[in-house]
Amino acid sequence: MSKIINLREIAEIKNGFAFKSKDFCEEGIPIVKIKNITPPKISIDDAQYVSKEIYEDTKQYELNYNDILISMTGSGVNQMSSAVGKVGRVRYKNKSLQNQRVGKVIVKDESRYNVDFLYYYLSMNKTLEYFVMNSSGSANQANISKDIIERLEVPDFDILDQNRIANILLSLDNKVENNNAIIANLEEQALTIFKSWFVNFEPYQNEEFVDSELGVIPKDLQIKQLSELFEIKYGKNLPTKKLEEKGYPVFGGNGQIGFYHEYLYEESKLLISCRGAASGKIVVSLPYSFITNNSLIMNEFKRSYFHYYRYLFNTIEFENYATGSAQPQITITNIKDLKVYVPNESMINKFNMILTPIFDTQINLQKENGKLVELRDTLLPKLMSGEIQVEEALEAK
Repeated sequence: MSKIINLREIAEIKNGFAFKSKDFCEEGIPIVKIKNITPPKISIDDAQYVSKEIYEDTKQYELNYNDILISMTGSGVNQMSSAVGKVGRVRYKNKSLQNQRVGKVIVKDESRYNVDFLYYYLSMNKTLEYFVMNSSGSANQANISKDIIERLEVPDFDILDQNRIANILLSLDNKVENNNAIIANLEEQALTIFKSWFVNFEPYQNEEFVDSELGVIPKDLQIKQLSELFEIKYGKNLPTKKLEEKGYPVFGGNGQIGFYHEYLYEESKLLISCRGAASGKIVVSLPYSFITNNSLIMNEFKRSYFHYYRYLFNTIEFENYATGSAQPQITITNIKDLKVYVPNESMINKFNMILTPIFDTQINLQKENGKLVELRDTLLPKLMSGEIQVEEALEAK
C-alpha cells in the first residue's frame, strides 16, 4: 500500500476572480462558473462573457487546456448529482477565465506528481464524498474552502506507477473523445444532407413549387400538425436518488443522466426537453432507454420518418413555445398544433438509405463509449487503492 499525504504537499488551490454582473456582455471571453463544471469536462456552451478589456485586466485568472477545476459551492449530501466538489477538466483551446468559487488545482512539481493521475483521483466518488461531508452551509448551498480541499488525503505512489496508471485511464478517455469527435462529424454530415434535401429542396428542383402557410415548398410536400404525426407523451418521474451505476441508460432534459434497471422504449426516441432552462433542447435517446418526465417523448406513428423528424426538429425553435418565467416548461398543448411539412414515403426511403448507416454508426460508437466509461470507472478505484496492479488493468482493457 502506498504512503498517504495531504494534497497541499503536492498541489495548491487557486481561487477564481469575483466578476461583477455589470462586467458581463453578449460576446467576448467566456467565464467559467460553477454551472460550467459538467464532469468530466468544462462546458462553455452557455457561458457568460466579459470584454477583451476586462480580460486584459484579469489575465492571471486565464484557464489553460487540461486545467483541473473544482466547484467550491454546490448541494449537500441530499443531492449528490449537483454536489459541492464536482471536478472537471478544461478540454478546449479557447481563452476563458476562472470565476469565484471555482478552484483550480495547480501541481507544484510535475516531476514529483502526475497531473493526470491527480485528476483521476479527484474525480473519484470517494473524493466527492469527502468534499460533501466536510462542507459547511445549508443542504442546498454547501461550501468547501481552499483549506478543506488541500487537506484531502491522496496516495503517494512512485511517479513511474502514477504515470502508468494515468496512461491506462487516459487511453480509455482519449478513445471516448475520439469516438465523440466521429459522432459529431457524422452529425454535421447528416445535417448538411438534410438541409440540402429539405431546406434547399435540391431533389425537387425539377418539380412544381407552391405557396403555403409555411412558405414556398414543393407541391409534393404535405403540411401536418405534430399531433397528426406523433403520439406526444411525457416521460416518467424518476428521482435522481434512484439512479443506478449500471443498467439501462436514463435520459433527462439534457441527455443521459445515469442508469436504471428498467427501460421504457426499445428504439431510440426523439425527445424535447420540457422543463427548466433547457426547455426546447432536442435529444435523441439510445435504444432500450428510460425517459424521465423532464422530456416530451415524440413517439412517431411512422418509424420510417424518424431520421427526417430528427433533423427537421433542429430547424424549429421549440424554446419559443415554453411558458412560465420562474420555471419554463413546454407542454403537449403548447406544441401539438405546430405545423410542419412532410415528404412522401418514396423520398423518405431514399433519404433513409443515406441516413440509416450514419445513425447506426453513431449509436454503435455511443454504446462503445458506455462500455469504455464503465471500464474506466471500474478500474479507477481499484488502481488507486492498489487492489489491482497495472498489469492486471492492461489485461482488462
